Amino acid sequence: MSAAAFVYLASQSPRRRELLAQIGVRAELLLADADEDAESLEAEIAGELPATYVERVTRAKLAAARRRLALRALPEAPILCADTTVALDRRILGKPRDAGDAARTLALLAGRTHRVITAVAVSAGRRSRLLASVSRVRFAPLTAREIDAYVASGQPFGKAGAYAIQSAAAAWISRIEGSYTGIMGLPLHETATLLRWAGVAVPL
Repeated sequence: MSAAAFVYLASQSPRRRELLAQIGVRAELLLADADEDAESLEAEIAGELPATYVERVTRAKLAAARRRLALRALPEAPILCADTTVALDRRILGKPRDAGDAARTLALLAGRTHRVITAVAVSAGRRSRLLASVSRVRFAPLTAREIDAYVASGQPFGKAGAYAIQSAAAAWISRIEGSYTGIMGLPLHETATLLRWAGVAVPL
């Protein structure tokens, strides 16, 4: 069986596409149509643990992407989906709803260690597999002025935990245990493992 020349990426994140390019994998976007309620897939269930949540959401995204591929009658190729959440103990810290929510989230993370959990799922035909990466990130103590300035910059929005490690918030991170690319939103070790399983050519 010849290796697949590309993978469908069902994610709006430009960072994930850049990370795939970093390991030499070509990605074609497979995004939701305007009439799809993609955000609803990320709705939390009361009492759900962070790891269970992120894996459930990733599988739901993959199922939606597979339906999308079939409806559009596109050429067959493996599909990749991912989801990232930030967890403080058993609490899920998702994307902030507004500036106040972003500030509250960052205040919770200040001076503490939290987990960043990213699940990656790949489908090949009727088969699919999922792997998850768990990293630990330690934030330095933060002042209200630092938090307010970061929120005013707009960088927390659309980001789980109200921050991105590749943003100015990197100056607050005193320690990382785990996968840097997993914290960015696509753990490349797990991703390469899944892509090779699906028959996608990974040069390295």
